[in-house]
Amino acid sequence: MLGSSPVGSFLRMEAGCFQLLQKLWRLKYICVIIFSLCVVFYVSMMKGRLTDIKLGWDETPLSLKLLPEEKYKSMFLFDGIWLGPKNRCECVGAKKLTVYQLGNYIDKDKLAAVTERREKEFVDYQRRYPLETKDVLIAQPNTPLSYPIQGAEVMPLHTMVIPGLGFHGASTENLQVILQTSFGALNTLADVSQDVVGGRGEKKLTISTPHVKLLNYILEHITYTNTEYLLDVVDLVTFTMGTHQVRFPVTIRQPGLPKLFDPGPDYNISNMVTITTKTFLRYHKLRVLLESIRQYYPNMKVIVADDSEHPEMIQQANVEQYIMPFGKGWFAGRNLAISQVTTKYYLWVDDDFVFTANTKIEKLVEVLENSNLDVVGGSVGGNDYKFKVIYEEGEDSSCLHIRYGSYHRLKGFPNCVVASGVVNFFLARTEESRRVGFDPKLQRVAHSEYFMDGLGILRVGSCNHVVVGHQPHGSAKNTREADVEKTYGRFRANTQEQVRFKLALHYFKNRMKCYTKA
Repeated sequence: MLGSSPVGSFLRMEAGCFQLLQKLWRLKYICVIIFSLCVVFYVSMMKGRLTDIKLGWDETPLSLKLLPEEKYKSMFLFDGIWLGPKNRCECVGAKKLTVYQLGNYIDKDKLAAVTERREKEFVDYQRRYPLETKDVLIAQPNTPLSYPIQGAEVMPLHTMVIPGLGFHGASTENLQVILQTSFGALNTLADVSQDVVGGRGEKKLTISTPHVKLLNYILEHITYTNTEYLLDVVDLVTFTMGTHQVRFPVTIRQPGLPKLFDPGPDYNISNMVTITTKTFLRYHKLRVLLESIRQYYPNMKVIVADDSEHPEMIQQANVEQYIMPFGKGWFAGRNLAISQVTTKYYLWVDDDFVFTANTKIEKLVEVLENSNLDVVGGSVGGNDYKFKVIYEEGEDSSCLHIRYGSYHRLKGFPNCVVASGVVNFFLARTEESRRVGFDPKLQRVAHSEYFMDGLGILRVGSCNHVVVGHQPHGSAKNTREADVEKTYGRFRANTQEQVRFKLALHYFKNRMKCYTKA
């Protein structure tokens, strides 16, 4: 029978499968709906879990705290001195460190009055040098305004076009810009009506236009004219547009006239350098120095400042001797000698030095001619002493630290380094040195004080490949010279009175509270 045969069974099975497929096809839309609901349910569940996780993150308290003091006190160190941000400075004692608390060197009954006078003078100093207390400018976020943040500079009573002004937003029905100054008058070179630009030639300039292109054209040609004769100040210009407001600096500065020294057509060393020295009593030492100079530089001018009680006249070619009142002092003599220099550079030497074959002034000239240094020291008998001056400002007063050594190598000169001060044998730019000067109140032992006064003004370096000799101590040839040496030694002595005077001078003149030396 067909029904019981294998073929019949297969046909019945095929018919059943076909009927099942027909039923499933009729239910296809229901299946799609069920599948879609499952997908939506799954996505909703996952989104909920992610939201819970995110909420958990947001609810976690943030740890906003500063580093512990012992941690940040170990940062920002230079030569053992913490140079991090602070309002006060201190001089802390340490091994092999000498600390001077300068207030201790002023009579206690006078200290309050001295401090009061000092602070009054400091206020006057800040008034005369306003750039010493600069305002901080904070850039506003996402502003559509462009403006100069540096480099906008004009001479007193001169006019400049302010660079970089612009608007970088969308056009609206009306765009209004307001520019306002304190020490200048504003205008624009753009040829537009008064309805568009108002306040020409005044401190407040207003621009009104619906056109971005026209606005930027006007801004591109805004002029600033300084109206007050000011030598060195900053005018903070306000730039406002709607809710956006920024300030930018315009520096008013009068540059000085250049002072150039003619080295002559052949750049002869004698036309570029004058040797200067200060002498007191020790003419036997001075004559040895002059003789050694003539051996190597016969045509170079030497200027001698002399405050001996009974001057001995030096009658030599190319030597100028200037007689001072008796015992006028070390730094007063330096000032006198340098005031008579007419060359680009002067070489400072002590009166007991001696030139040798290694005293190559040309090498020091080469350094100054090819670097931005103002002073370059050499070596005295193999001693190329140099030091760093580290300055800390405080609200009530400042602190100063002197440390032996240098900051870094001078680029291009492997034998030279950059420092703050050098030994008593140095070549200096005449004009820059005169700007600092030597305090004539310092009569006896003084040297580092010149570099302290020159801090921030003089760029200083030291080179060990140019050496001058030092005449030996106790080299007197007769009784007279020996007596001179003894007398000189008494004047030379750095007495306690001199030390107290010098430290008290730093307290007032430099507004220092303390001073350390290592």
